[in-house]
Amino acid sequence: MDTAPCLAPIMAYLATRSWQPLPFQVETWKAYLAGHSGLVQVPTGSGKTYAAVMGAIAEMLVHPAEGLQLLYITPLRALSRDIEQAIKTPIEAMGWNLTVESRTGDTSSSRKTKQLKQMPHILITTPESLAVMLSYKDGAKRFGQLRVVILDEWHELMSSKRGTQVELCVADLRSLQPKLRTWALSATLGNLEEAAQTAVGLGTEPVIIRSNLKRQTVITSICPASVDTFPWAGHLGLRLFETLVEALDLEKSTLIFTNTRNQAERWYQALTFALPEHGERIALHHGSIDVKQREAIEAGVKTGDIKWVVCTSSLDLGVDFQPVERVVQIGSAKNLARLLQRAGRSAHVPEGTSEVFFLPTNALELLEISAFRRGLDLGDMETRRPQPKPFDVLVQHLVTLACGDGFAPQKTLDSLRQTVAYADLTDAEYQWVLDFIEKGGQCLGAYPRYKKVVLQDGVYTISDAKLARTHRMGIGTITANTPVKIVYTNRKPIGTVEESFVSRLKKGDVFFFAGRQLEYFQLKDMVLYVKSTRKTSTVTPTWGGGQLAISDTLSHHLRQEIESARLSSGEAAPTLIDPSAINASSLPVGSTPEETRSPQSLPERDALNNPEILTIAPILAAQQRLSPLPSADELLVESCKTREGQHLYVFPFEGRFVHEGLGFLWGYRFAKQKTATFTISVNDYGFEILGPKGYPYQDLFSSDFFSLDNLEADIRASLNISELTQRKFRGIAQVAGLVFKGYPGSRKTSSQLQVSTSLLYDVFTKYEPDNLLLKQAEREVLQDQLETHRLAKTLNRLNQRAVIWKDTKRPSPLAFPLLVERLNSRMSNETLLERIQRMKAQWEQR
Repeated sequence: MDTAPCLAPIMAYLATRSWQPLPFQVETWKAYLAGHSGLVQVPTGSGKTYAAVMGAIAEMLVHPAEGLQLLYITPLRALSRDIEQAIKTPIEAMGWNLTVESRTGDTSSSRKTKQLKQMPHILITTPESLAVMLSYKDGAKRFGQLRVVILDEWHELMSSKRGTQVELCVADLRSLQPKLRTWALSATLGNLEEAAQTAVGLGTEPVIIRSNLKRQTVITSICPASVDTFPWAGHLGLRLFETLVEALDLEKSTLIFTNTRNQAERWYQALTFALPEHGERIALHHGSIDVKQREAIEAGVKTGDIKWVVCTSSLDLGVDFQPVERVVQIGSAKNLARLLQRAGRSAHVPEGTSEVFFLPTNALELLEISAFRRGLDLGDMETRRPQPKPFDVLVQHLVTLACGDGFAPQKTLDSLRQTVAYADLTDAEYQWVLDFIEKGGQCLGAYPRYKKVVLQDGVYTISDAKLARTHRMGIGTITANTPVKIVYTNRKPIGTVEESFVSRLKKGDVFFFAGRQLEYFQLKDMVLYVKSTRKTSTVTPTWGGGQLAISDTLSHHLRQEIESARLSSGEAAPTLIDPSAINASSLPVGSTPEETRSPQSLPERDALNNPEILTIAPILAAQQRLSPLPSADELLVESCKTREGQHLYVFPFEGRFVHEGLGFLWGYRFAKQKTATFTISVNDYGFEILGPKGYPYQDLFSSDFFSLDNLEADIRASLNISELTQRKFRGIAQVAGLVFKGYPGSRKTSSQLQVSTSLLYDVFTKYEPDNLLLKQAEREVLQDQLETHRLAKTLNRLNQRAVIWKDTKRPSPLAFPLLVERLNSRMSNETLLERIQRMKAQWEQR
């Protein structure tokens, strides 16, 4: 197919900018015009947006039509503004007769109503807004002319319930327009084939387009001048804020990433304290700050008025910040893809060099950054997998379709089975879902609000117009504690915090939020009214969401890094590896044995000149005085006795979530042989089991502790699985529409929602134990929270390692963070730092 005539308008526009299209862009345009669907994976900042849309725009110019032609789905509302502007720029410059609009939660009601009546040619939207559009009638008229759906930042969406929601919505669009093409865009995915198939649906052969563009990522660690030989989580971090200020340049545009909103608030406070005369050039950006303020900050970065932005994942994704020259990561990103994504915010141009400064929050994180370098050098990346049959999302989707034009059950089932998420949906499971939304299932049939759909003439439609309105207000898969709006007494909005934080405040209390000192004035109808104040406070809101854990891919490189550190520190003589002996299958894509790094750059030799390893050398030396550093094929187990009891420390280096499951599993398997009460603490490097004094861990230990026999049964027995399942069920019940959060201005509190979901959980558990939503809650606990799939692999891996038992007189540097992790959760009239210093003094006296 000769695409040159069709692409002529695009080439003409590029010529006006003195641009040449990149080869992957031309390849994508040609594949699109040939009728294909697929996935484009290129480094961030390389021009994916134009690769995705220009082929479709060229076709729209040659074969014009009315109505919606291109639907662009993005995971963040903030991205929609940049994408809309990027697409409008060539259209307005060339005078093409095409309209472009956005539709997100920030779009006005009047604009949304106009869009439903007359859609633009190109619409940028979010998964939730697309689902809401499908809940209105005349979907065939609205989407019948659609040519293509673009799925932006597919790596971010795919593995979440939002990704499942997108799969379902796009499957419905394909039923309205069978020739619909789908293109996914990504920068950081390790399983491209699976990701591409999930995007385009089963039965379509996806085209996968890569590029040979290379983005260099330069990582510089901000190392402390000295380290405590007994490190613990958080012992660095803010202590290094003056070091960070000295390392940075206020004239260089910089994004300073933190892993939590609370951390962002505290770092912003520290930086503005250090540079009070430059406060207007430093900003704070996270998802709980009012959207108008976030937009103003983003505009300030682009104009250069704002130089430093302390931010969270709110700026992770493809917001186009070309002025940004440098990125700072506070604490480990825990994930190769996340670090690469954040690094890509700097030098946001093709083949730019990303500059990342890494500041550790504890000294052992320097090992992680060294592992990041190793992984990125090898081109490794984490895999993302679609959710397996989340029934809550399916329940919501079917009610959404019923609110619109309705759905025919068999035709919809056929469409569902073309998605990867529901490919193996059984007839019995589908019928259960239909009965649940039509009759309320086995338990809720007496309540009209749970009978959401009716079957008429072979089509399910919504049973009541009021139910349709309340359903639209609850569409979405993001669940969180009920937010409380924070506004000034003049009603100017500031942002949102969680109800649990506000419940600890009283009138007159001062707290720090959105970069301001605020005084509690009044709480009314889930709105907290505040006043500006000159009083100062370090009280900062906290948000739920849990802690990040290192990924499977990073944990592999972390174990290799510890092996290198062990060899370089003299515990064993370094062994140089002959490059010709390396198997080609272990090399980066496109490498051959002859192209491998020289012996001087191999990990064993690297560690000798590695700044991170040199910085933590005192910690490694202290570890080796008390206990070994384990090699990659060893499992280190330490035991020591204190006044608290008998401690067992185990170091698989597999990540927090895996260690949580392992800790409880081993505790249960010990208790089966000798009854005891244990306390478990975990971090990314290992876990602690604290038992009674003299507990005979080593005598009771055997290879059975690595056994996969009865694994799930043992995990259920070792944990209060019903409590964890009940917590998980709260979110599932919200997504499935079983609880109503309330109308705007009169939202239900978290405690009200909790009571509602707890009642439903108890009813289902007692009268319908095979309820699919209950089964899903338990599966999510096991697979997502405890990562049983990784746990099984870990047990297999540990079973092949030599177990090194070591009795120590006190906790080693590797064990000490686990001890602190447990102490931090205890009530005491001493501060954590005071307790730590007291313990160290006692050990030194010994």
